[in-house]
Amino acid sequence: MSDTFSHVTSKSWFSRMGSAFGGIITGIILIIVASILLFWNEGRAVKRDKTLNEGIGLVLSVKPETVTPANEGKLIHISGKAIVNDTLKDDLLNISTNAVRLERKVEMLQWAEKSKSKTREKLGGGTETVTTYRYELAWSDKKVDSAKFRHPSGHENTLSFPVSSKTVTAQNVTIGAFSLNSSQIARIGSLKNQPLTNNNIVNGKFGDKHPVIINGVMYVGSQTRDKVGDVRISLQIAQPGNVSIVARQIEKSFRPYKTTVGGTISLLQNDIVPADEMFQTAVDANTTLTWVLRVAGFVMMLIGFKMTLRVLAVTASVIPILGSIVGGASTIVSFLLALIISFFIIAIAWVFYRPLVGFAILAVAILAAVALVWRGKNSAPKAQLTTD
Repeated sequence: MSDTFSHVTSKSWFSRMGSAFGGIITGIILIIVASILLFWNEGRAVKRDKTLNEGIGLVLSVKPETVTPANEGKLIHISGKAIVNDTLKDDLLNISTNAVRLERKVEMLQWAEKSKSKTREKLGGGTETVTTYRYELAWSDKKVDSAKFRHPSGHENTLSFPVSSKTVTAQNVTIGAFSLNSSQIARIGSLKNQPLTNNNIVNGKFGDKHPVIINGVMYVGSQTRDKVGDVRISLQIAQPGNVSIVARQIEKSFRPYKTTVGGTISLLQNDIVPADEMFQTAVDANTTLTWVLRVAGFVMMLIGFKMTLRVLAVTASVIPILGSIVGGASTIVSFLLALIISFFIIAIAWVFYRPLVGFAILAVAILAAVALVWRGKNSAPKAQLTTD
């Protein structure tokens, strides 16, 4: 079931110019924030790299069956079977189990609004935007406020959920003689679907509505399960398994290990994993995060330059085709500026955080540039003097 509506709005050239000039300030802010992010990211990456390198040289692999007092405060590595000493309960679903984590997910059938806009420029610099709003029923675990819809009439959602989602986590988990802290427990295992049965139905929990189980999922509401306000409930459970940990030993538990460079080490992987492999995984994760933040900083800077140069495209849009040409050119210029400045900031950051490596990279870059210029001059055709 879905409904579709279209809405047309127009914007004058003067209004667009006002927005474009206002965008210059936002663009400058984005460029500044992107620059700070890029510089900070290089420092973060270097600090994390030094932290992990220090940890590799200090970590001690020990047996989890006994706690050795001599290792107090040291960086240790253990592997073993995680044992849960708690029973997790969910009275709504009449379930009691020995697990790391139990998650009840409650979803309600609600109207959802989706929109798609298409803008075209008109002669004189104005624009016309056609926005299509589509309303369809969808299951969601969050309340959708239909009062904020463009066309709320006929798409009203139920005010509140009859029951809420819930996550229960074990508090007492051990590996041999060691007890895990709450942060470590939260990372153990992975949630897997646990099919519900008629044994999970408790009469009276949903008033006069009687739940039904279909394909392991509980439905509460209309018999057709296609009306606003219908509810479906699913269950996921994370069971304990083998776990490997690298952290600082504090009595019979763990805390993050603080290195001399100020970083911390607290690693956990599900399975029996040697210490060197755990550190390599952490190194790989640091590399991935570094590149993700580099790309994010570049994209932010690109958007910033596009916003600062947008006024040129809007000015030229009095003639639509000219506005498109100038807009395309400004996009190329924005891309080149963002690329050059991003590389420059990263290079400066490397000089700041790793002077030897940073200066070496800059020296190689300068030599390469000089070599290209020298080669270009020598390969250029020489003028020849001729006499009559």
